[in-house]
Amino acid sequence: MKDNHNREIDYMRISITDRCNFRCRYCMPEGCEKVEMSRILTYEQILKVCEAAAIVGIHKVKVTGGEPLVRKGCVEFIRRLNKIAGIDEVTLTSNGALLEENLPQLIDAGVRSVNMSLDSLNKNRFDSITGGGNLEKVLSALDASVASGVNVKINTVIQNGVNDDEILALCDMAFSKGVPIRFIELMPVGFGDRMRSYSNEIVKDKIKQVYKGLVLDGEKHGNGPAVYYKTADGSGRVGFISALNGVFCDSCNRIRLTSQGMIKPCLCYEDSIDIKPYLNCGIDVIANCIKDAIEKKPGKHCFNDTGASVDKRAMSQIGG
Repeated sequence: MKDNHNREIDYMRISITDRCNFRCRYCMPEGCEKVEMSRILTYEQILKVCEAAAIVGIHKVKVTGGEPLVRKGCVEFIRRLNKIAGIDEVTLTSNGALLEENLPQLIDAGVRSVNMSLDSLNKNRFDSITGGGNLEKVLSALDASVASGVNVKINTVIQNGVNDDEILALCDMAFSKGVPIRFIELMPVGFGDRMRSYSNEIVKDKIKQVYKGLVLDGEKHGNGPAVYYKTADGSGRVGFISALNGVFCDSCNRIRLTSQGMIKPCLCYEDSIDIKPYLNCGIDVIANCIKDAIEKKPGKHCFNDTGASVDKRAMSQIGG
């Protein structure tokens, strides 16, 4: 379905939980708010929303959170999601902590693509950034995913003075494994507005100083807005998702469903539509609600407007 700005909206990110395995500094440095299960959509409710979404033309779904694998029954939910008529692709975003042990079941359930968050290769720094993550376990999950044939991408957020000295090391690691790495500019959403963002233009320049044959990759990789470059021999790919310094709103193709039943037309703004009052209605009613959300999708975010009001909830709460 097209929104009022003539963009094709065919992709939905579904947050199935607010919880993480640890206190990720990008989500909630003080720790994740405990949310009663009664406030979280059931799997049956989420599946009903996805059936309605498929009716309006959304056929690609990303399962996220928080960390989706902390929610019991996640794998079986994905299996059911893959059976919905009109849903052609179901992918997963994970911090990797529980990925390796669930990988065979996820593949059996139909997952063919996983995005993994990885912001440091330094054990102590990784622990600090994630609030208790196990780097060895995450790297093992990365290797297992590559070996399984799953399409893997690494998502990395660079912060000035935190991990900006690891840009090349992260690229070297990803390229050596044949895995694309994507650098995502830190957005001032939730606790992100307390941290120092780092321009992807600087990241790109640093990479080009070493990988001098880096050229624009004309192929599209995945469903997101990343602009990809490839090494001269084609063995390495690096993507840039530059919400602040390379605004891509005119090509944004997604909406979001939070774990608490709010449809967000745009990650930036607090505006959202509560789907919960319609969950006992017919599929057509829910589909119309989703249409309404798509039609209200703004033309552009306001991240670069210092006086604007952006969503103050943690990324784990809105499935960023």
